[in-house]
Amino acid sequence: MDESRPLGRILLFGLQHVLVMAATPISAIFLMSATLRLDAGLTVDLLSAAFVLSGIGSLIQSLGPWKFGPKLPFVMLPGGAPLILFLAIAEQHGLPTASGAVILTAAFYFVVLPVFSRLLAFFPALVIGTMIVIVGINLVKVGAVLVTGRPGRPGFADPTNLLLGMATIGFTVAFYWLFTGVVRQLAVMLGLIAGTVLAVVMGGVDFGTAAEGGLLNLPQALPFGSPEFNLVAALPLMLYSLASMAEATGQTVINAEAVGKEVDRRRDVPKTIRGDAVTSLFGGFFGLPLMVTSGENIGIVRVTGVRSRYVTAAAGVVLIVIGFLAPVTRAISVIPSAVVGGTAMVVFAVITVLGVQMLGRAELDRHTNTFICAVALALGLLPILIPGVYGGFPPNARILLESGVAVGAVTAAVLNVLFHHVRLPRPRTRTESDR
Repeated sequence: MDESRPLGRILLFGLQHVLVMAATPISAIFLMSATLRLDAGLTVDLLSAAFVLSGIGSLIQSLGPWKFGPKLPFVMLPGGAPLILFLAIAEQHGLPTASGAVILTAAFYFVVLPVFSRLLAFFPALVIGTMIVIVGINLVKVGAVLVTGRPGRPGFADPTNLLLGMATIGFTVAFYWLFTGVVRQLAVMLGLIAGTVLAVVMGGVDFGTAAEGGLLNLPQALPFGSPEFNLVAALPLMLYSLASMAEATGQTVINAEAVGKEVDRRRDVPKTIRGDAVTSLFGGFFGLPLMVTSGENIGIVRVTGVRSRYVTAAAGVVLIVIGFLAPVTRAISVIPSAVVGGTAMVVFAVITVLGVQMLGRAELDRHTNTFICAVALALGLLPILIPGVYGGFPPNARILLESGVAVGAVTAAVLNVLFHHVRLPRPRTRTESDR
């Protein structure tokens, strides 16, 4: 994990992380732009900021300066539930209030962290493993949607996209099976590149837009004007941050296991959360949603066997460079979503397997633990498998309930406390003297 190899090799492995992860900030910003009807110039500024902040956050988590970052191979990205919350706040209260909510939530991390660190004893392997399984399944679905499109939308399950997605997975398997050493470790990136080449041959890639525009693009501070701070509007995002802390706990533990490092949860988990908080704080001033440690890159670490945290630090540098080099950003954005989705499905499924491995150490032969895991999985997977199930609920409640990771984590944690830490008075057995 602490090994630094020749610079060229480190950069090559770091580029692999970037190629697999680049779709997340791109899709997050494009979703913001489409939902909030932002103009093209503002979209480019936000995309540049997303790459730069992702890179800075990755450097913080990987190198661990002072009390920020656990010195583990992490990549930070926007997107997921925090993005949905950001969009909901922006639509209801305006973009300046949404940016203010991100800044308030980042500060909230620091306020509640001392209390949260004392609650880590209530997040054993049973709770974390259940949460990681839900995270993995949710991410596999995200990758699959990139391949198939959304049901009911035009182009859903297009045979060409399915071919590209499945071919990308096939290329990745072939590289992993046929080769050893560095080539096997680069199987994910090589599969992505091979899938893109196939798409070019099939005429599914247009590189014309990559040559348009200037060379440099600097992130713009306060793109929506001065932030407005509204505690009521920020409340859903603050509540989600508690679940985000639980998720960061699971990711820190599972990442440490993937690289063979023993972690002290009371010491290392708060470092991960502080890294999230400080990166989100700066991100809020650049118009971005909450920035969080990414569980996706853990799958890359496990698939490739490359454990060095300097690789993800190199990925952070590459992300920063991409943020400033507009043509590179545009070139990456033309990779077909089906190719990215095929790669993502493999990487994300590995995370699910890691969660299953952790559950294997959670004494599931005990009926109580099996019951806790089953209920948490049922409630956590419900909004993932049945989208819109909470459509009739109030907006703020719906935003929280539709996060399967948050629901599963809270359910597992509460049931773990209820069954393993709360002692109910037992009915007294009648003796002969009582009779």
